[in-house]
Amino acid sequence: MDSKSIVAPGAQVEKLGDGYKFTEGPTPDKDGNVYFTDQPNNKIIRWDAGTGQFSVFSDSPGRANGMYFDSRGNLISCSDEDNQVWSFDKNGKHTVLVKDYEGKLLNGPNDLWVDAKGGIYLTDPLYKRDYWKRDPAMQQDGEHVYYLSPDHKKLSRVDEKIKKPNGIIGTPDGKTLYVADIGDNKTYKYDIQPDGTLTNRQLFISKGSDGMILDEQGNLYITGDGVTVFDKKGEQIAHFPVHKGWTANLCFGGKNRDMLFITAETAVYGLKMKVKGNK
Repeated sequence: MDSKSIVAPGAQVEKLGDGYKFTEGPTPDKDGNVYFTDQPNNKIIRWDAGTGQFSVFSDSPGRANGMYFDSRGNLISCSDEDNQVWSFDKNGKHTVLVKDYEGKLLNGPNDLWVDAKGGIYLTDPLYKRDYWKRDPAMQQDGEHVYYLSPDHKKLSRVDEKIKKPNGIIGTPDGKTLYVADIGDNKTYKYDIQPDGTLTNRQLFISKGSDGMILDEQGNLYITGDGVTVFDKKGEQIAHFPVHKGWTANLCFGGKNRDMLFITAETAVYGLKMKVKGNK
């Protein structure tokens, strides 16, 4: 298998829009419109899958970073201005889902994935932000992976043995979770238990990542230096240069879920694919 098996014939990475400061957190709604963040400018932007036009969804999203839609159409965000997790309704009104862990602030929620039951897996590394009004020191006793129960009442740690967790994504059947340890340049694969806990941690690839996504075939797409794609066995099948700088995150958007939508610093890019995203 190679890149020709997953990319549409003749397709190239194309710039969809620019003029941002640092783009992150792309995620599609049920119609394939993509929402992404411009974190330094504190905005969530919406890309329309039909027209390709951009509009502002929220101009006060709490410095949103990683995001994901739940099954009810709420947009869940890692809003690290106050180290919280938020949920936005379709009108952009937010509710705070997570404000602390055992009475202490999180370090700075970075990325998340919502399972079919509504439970939320999130990574909590420390990246010091110049907009924090709090002490920039680490708030927790390490940089961990957490799970918020489907009723949003219980936040638990599910992996405390990662140096700096960042990208996170799970399979649609809710059985497998991938977590990137960007601090140790590794990505791990776990079995998800019915109660949300993780077992059988295995090294999937000796490479870390910022944001990550899976396609319908189970291939894993990681970011950082462009986009690199690995099959289910962890073998590299493709690499797409995006631009000279950092590629932060990606998702499958568009009406047919076949547009690989990529956030890379000041711009967002698209690549037409043969394969589709999971949703």
